[in-house]
Amino acid sequence: MALWTMILRKMASNKWLQLNLWFGLTICVALFSSMPLYSDAILQRTLTKELQEIQHQSGVYPGFMRISTSVSSSVMDEKTTSAISRADQFAASIPERTGIEAMSSYQQRKTHKMKVYGADASDQEKKIQKTTGIFKSLSDMEKRVKLTEGRMPLDRQDGVFEALVTQKFLLSVKRGLGDELLMVSPEADRSTFRVIPVGLIETDPAADPYLPYLTTDEENGFLIPFEQFEREFIEGGKARLTELEWRFALNYEQLTVEKTGQFTKAATDVKRYFRGKLGVEEVNIPATETVASYEGKQKKLDLMMLSLYVPVMMMLAFYIYMSANLIIDRQKTEIAVLRSRGASRFQIMCIYVLESTLLGISALAVGPILGVWFTKILGASNGFLEFVQRSALEISLSSDAYRIAVIAVTGAILLILIPAFLASKVSIVSHKQQSARLAHTPFWYKAGIDFLLVGISLYLLYNFNKRQADLKRLALDSELLQMDPLVFLIPALFILGGGLLVLRVYPWLIRIIYVSGKKWWSPPLYSSLVQISRSSGQYLTINVFLIMTVATGIFSANAARTINDNLDSKIKYSVGTDIVITSKWESNALPPVNMASAAQTGSANSEFTEQRRVQYTEPPFTPFEELEGAESVAKVFRKEEARFSAKESGTSGKVELIGINTLEFGNTAWMKNGLMDYPLNSYLNLIAPNPKAVLISRSLADKAKLEPGDTISVAWDGLNQIPLTVYGIIDYWPSWNPLAVSRDAEGKGTDPFLIVGHLSTIQNRLAIEPYEVWLKLKDGVSSQDIYTQLEQSKVPVTSLRDATQELVRSVNDPFRMAINGVMTLGFVISMLICFFGFLLFWTLTLAGRSLQYGVLRAMGMPFRHIIGMLVSEQMLTSVAAVLIGVMIGNVTSERFVPLFEMSFATTDQVPPFQITYQLSDYLQVYGIIGSMLIIGLTVISFRLSRTRIAEALRLGEE
Repeated sequence: MALWTMILRKMASNKWLQLNLWFGLTICVALFSSMPLYSDAILQRTLTKELQEIQHQSGVYPGFMRISTSVSSSVMDEKTTSAISRADQFAASIPERTGIEAMSSYQQRKTHKMKVYGADASDQEKKIQKTTGIFKSLSDMEKRVKLTEGRMPLDRQDGVFEALVTQKFLLSVKRGLGDELLMVSPEADRSTFRVIPVGLIETDPAADPYLPYLTTDEENGFLIPFEQFEREFIEGGKARLTELEWRFALNYEQLTVEKTGQFTKAATDVKRYFRGKLGVEEVNIPATETVASYEGKQKKLDLMMLSLYVPVMMMLAFYIYMSANLIIDRQKTEIAVLRSRGASRFQIMCIYVLESTLLGISALAVGPILGVWFTKILGASNGFLEFVQRSALEISLSSDAYRIAVIAVTGAILLILIPAFLASKVSIVSHKQQSARLAHTPFWYKAGIDFLLVGISLYLLYNFNKRQADLKRLALDSELLQMDPLVFLIPALFILGGGLLVLRVYPWLIRIIYVSGKKWWSPPLYSSLVQISRSSGQYLTINVFLIMTVATGIFSANAARTINDNLDSKIKYSVGTDIVITSKWESNALPPVNMASAAQTGSANSEFTEQRRVQYTEPPFTPFEELEGAESVAKVFRKEEARFSAKESGTSGKVELIGINTLEFGNTAWMKNGLMDYPLNSYLNLIAPNPKAVLISRSLADKAKLEPGDTISVAWDGLNQIPLTVYGIIDYWPSWNPLAVSRDAEGKGTDPFLIVGHLSTIQNRLAIEPYEVWLKLKDGVSSQDIYTQLEQSKVPVTSLRDATQELVRSVNDPFRMAINGVMTLGFVISMLICFFGFLLFWTLTLAGRSLQYGVLRAMGMPFRHIIGMLVSEQMLTSVAAVLIGVMIGNVTSERFVPLFEMSFATTDQVPPFQITYQLSDYLQVYGIIGSMLIIGLTVISFRLSRTRIAEALRLGEE
């Protein structure tokens, strides 16, 4: 008890330092616990939405699972019966295997087809009757079908089958309910079954909203009681089975990210089990591909978040160590006294372990709750320091969050104990000796840590740039490579190393300023220059804080802005406008021909089929022009397999041909500025007056050695080539990818070629074929408005690309949200840490220099000059650190933001990756940092104004 009393008194005597240390521990816990919370919540929400999208697109319940297998055995022997029983048992275990509860399930059995006619049918009727039917059974039949007439069948033991039938089937056999029918097997034994239809059924969607039984799937058949089917046909073997089927509606909302591996394995096991077990199997699990894509995604997201958190973690570690070191510095005399009185280092360390553990436990109590708030910030971020109204993440504290929080606290406690361990070996004598000595040169200064960090980061930058050049040269997909966490780590190393490197030189700059004008400086500025030049080491901590905060903020802002802008530009460029629609065109195209039958036809017919051109009928374009909310509409014809020839060079080959109307295209298309030598409309105006004028890609110009004014011929599918005149050479064009798909080891590959011409010329002199319709929407008009109008106009849409919807999906991507959220959250946390560290540092500095200020006041220096000293000191330290941070942040952005290009597919990165700067981001960073400095300076000035000069002088006398 006495030990705890001493610990609590020690903590109370340094309550403000302890509070700062606890704050750092709590932020550390919150930060680490937010990683699993965010990855769980965002991936779970994305998974659920993608599963719901399956239902939206295909109309199938996301948890739907259908297993069907034929029965190859023609005889129901004991082996086949046993195999069916085992298959039933396996199917019943599927929900348990997937780890998901079955909302609904049923199974069906079907026999082979038999001829059906009335029991009273004449011989003539038996000959002309062509209706066939099957016996089928359905589990829980009474609950799944809707009885429209008659009654439910009974399980009879007299050889007669009572059955349910559809109205269509009953009409085909020309009998009514209650009339006896005969089913004759086509097998050699010509088995005959007596059947009496006793009820008419139809699909009842209300009976099972998850898994309705559709009577339209197999209308020609008799639905008999499940138990009777089992007894007569599976155990009795009276008819040959053709199909067994099991269907499940699994509760997809129970499918968590952690269960994706289990679900995928279960789906694989199902396919493996039924493959050839009884016959030909068919397993349909629509969610498999979506679920499989999430395997390992959580680990990648956690790794990326951990890498993104590196800068703020470094600041947290620095802050925690600084706070702990300040506490130990104030207690070194006490530690030395304890050591001199016989206390062992172990006993002293036990005291600090208990003290740190107490702080850690209190941080664990609050940190995870704060981590939930951090996670909500991550989910709402839309860019650097940008937030949107997005549906809140469903967050619940998990064991993983607490486990990681405990690990974080343990590591922080070990960091806290380092200063205590170093101080515990000092006796009272050695402590007094150290106190009397001048300050030592910092370890990083003597060891050259700054040079080492900058050198390592530049070396890694060189390797990454070399790797990126190889990816581009070979046209490889960088997404196939695992994202290296060093992409996010090395900028933090460069910022820290660059900051220390500048701080190595900065004291010399202050001395130069001091010496160059010491005869003219005002007293406040003179005193500040002397103080800083003689004690530059004591400002190191706050300077590093400010430099890292500002540089990290600017780097984060530029990185987030660049990533967001490039992702958005990539989508807009690939689509070309807001919405691209292809409607159905009528044609005289022949239906698809079966290859086996085609092989048996004459060669003349085959040649005729190959040479015969398809003639298309252009649908009305008016419905598109009359769309309300469409600012402009354009026709864009694309022919990817066109052919060109250039007589000047004798070159020919494949080319993509695009036909446009220049005015409509210029008003509709989207093009990023700076991609071409001149704006897009300048090229359109260039070719507008001449119907034969075309633009060609630079790859085609280099290949065919063409220049403006040369002639190039183009056609496709056996058409006569038409001559066109080259008016301009372009590098990019909306929706066209100029990058090669792949290259060999020497970097050689086939670059795509492009010709852009007039649509009217192509249609009049070549052929009229289907074109795309490009729509540019007015501001405030949603895509759904356009969809509704197209549906009302009954426009048959065959394909559609919506840039707005693709942008929304991209913004909601978990990895993109994590980048934006972590960079925003990291900067906010850095600012909080820096603010508290700023106040802590200057408050302790003022407390330590009370005697100095008291002497200056006693000598007659006005209070405004004292404030002037403080402001001058702030300008030469804090403001200078901010300016250094801005410089380092810009250099870091220039050098290291391009590394994020490795997170994009190099074969699809059009427009090219480009660093994006925005003035508003800088203003936000400057505004927040400026507010922090103003608030801190105001608090410090207030504390200084409350200082009692007489007490300071009395303290000096003592």
